[in-house]
Amino acid sequence: MTDSATLTEETPSATTAVLDHWVDGAPWSGASARTAPVFNPALGRVQREVRLASTADVDHAVASANAAWAQWRDASIAKRQTVMFAFRELLNERKQELAEILTAEHGKVISDALGEIARGMEVVEFACGLGHLTKGAYSENVSTGVDVYTLKQPLGVVGIISPFNFPAMVPLWFFSIALAAGNAVILKPSEKDPSAANWMAALLKEAGLPDGVLNVVHGDKESVDALLEHPDVRAISFVGSTPIAKYVYETATSHGKRVQALGGAKNHMLVLPDADLDLAADAAVNAGFGSAGERCMAISVVLAVDSVADAFVAKVSERMGTLRTGDGTRGCDMGPLITEVHRDKVASYIDVAASDGASVVVDGRDVEVDGDPNGFWLGPTLIDRVPTSSTVYTDEIFGPVLSVVRVDGYEEGLGIINAGRYGNGTAIFTNDGGAARRFQREVQVGMVGINVPIPVPVAYHSFGGWKASLFGDAKAYGPHGFDFFTQEKAVTSRWLDPSHGGLNLGFPQHT
Repeated sequence: MTDSATLTEETPSATTAVLDHWVDGAPWSGASARTAPVFNPALGRVQREVRLASTADVDHAVASANAAWAQWRDASIAKRQTVMFAFRELLNERKQELAEILTAEHGKVISDALGEIARGMEVVEFACGLGHLTKGAYSENVSTGVDVYTLKQPLGVVGIISPFNFPAMVPLWFFSIALAAGNAVILKPSEKDPSAANWMAALLKEAGLPDGVLNVVHGDKESVDALLEHPDVRAISFVGSTPIAKYVYETATSHGKRVQALGGAKNHMLVLPDADLDLAADAAVNAGFGSAGERCMAISVVLAVDSVADAFVAKVSERMGTLRTGDGTRGCDMGPLITEVHRDKVASYIDVAASDGASVVVDGRDVEVDGDPNGFWLGPTLIDRVPTSSTVYTDEIFGPVLSVVRVDGYEEGLGIINAGRYGNGTAIFTNDGGAARRFQREVQVGMVGINVPIPVPVAYHSFGGWKASLFGDAKAYGPHGFDFFTQEKAVTSRWLDPSHGGLNLGFPQHT
């Protein structure tokens, strides 16, 4: 779980800034003395430490959430809506501040960070409609004098385990809906870029969320396992790599929890001969190198039909030459990778590609950066004629490496996509409506783009893939989100006599 973060068992020195947990509406140090370093990847140096919770610390946070939930679940829909609307307004007003936190700890450029916040805010706005989205159904007189209706009620305390690549957006996907539905939340962000979670928790408090309803617990595998196994945590939401998603799903379900675990990806873009190659080349560069390729919806493989492959590769290469790699605060197009270890791992695939017979068209190791030389830099990389047997093709590299696999036509391209173990996102570029319609029906992938390279659904649809990209039946946000964070109760009712509530000619007052 800790990936490339280096952990220390020592209490940090007095000169080192330490990020605490957030419990009961305030920073909380917990009992554990363990910490992990938090880097600024554009500078290549530690900027603070973050506390790593023990199992006892997680137990304390869950107890706090459980106590707070007893009141939050009974808060009116109007009250919960008031909090969510206020949070949305505060988030919109201060998004620049949050974007700067994301850039300082993740490395993504400011414009990309603002885009992340905007997509997360869409889910907050969706969650503001909780009154409509948590309605039950009513059937009158199913038998003589008998009615049946359903209620949607919150689960209780739920856990969210979020990844390093979207430290604001992914938590917003989950906690916005969980809170709106009346649950209490334990958020465990990535220890690589944890500060955004505390910042959002403080903003929720300012918006009127009662203390303890959302707690942030920082940590590594110990805290994750504590959440997966805790008897008072009713559900787990997770985004991360496929091996860990599978572990989270199996462990949490074995402890009786509801789980949505979104895993890894290897997203393909099929370029047919009739495609607008300029549009396709723009899309491949944007989707391959945005956020330094550290996103599960990145295009990492282009399946180019032979007749247009040479022209397509030339257009992509030409566009790559215009990109600026560097510090995200300097108006660059692409920032650093999250850690030095991850940067080195991604870069190692370039040598693998060459040894497997592929052609390295643009080598990101040669990039000139606009930034500190100690940053974790790797420039955009383009590799042509990649064999599907190479680990460059099969592995989720999670970095700015775009592979081109040449195919003889639609059928071969579709077959390659459907043979893959992942099924997160895919795209087809074509001007043939029949080919596009056939593709959307035949491709075995959960999110499909037609001349759209990153087909992330809007907030009122749900996000999630197929096959090894999703464990559990529930996707993120959208209708699936409210279904996941509520449980349905059916009531069968008979009333023999009418009742009267007295007179009141005024409008009812929300309390």
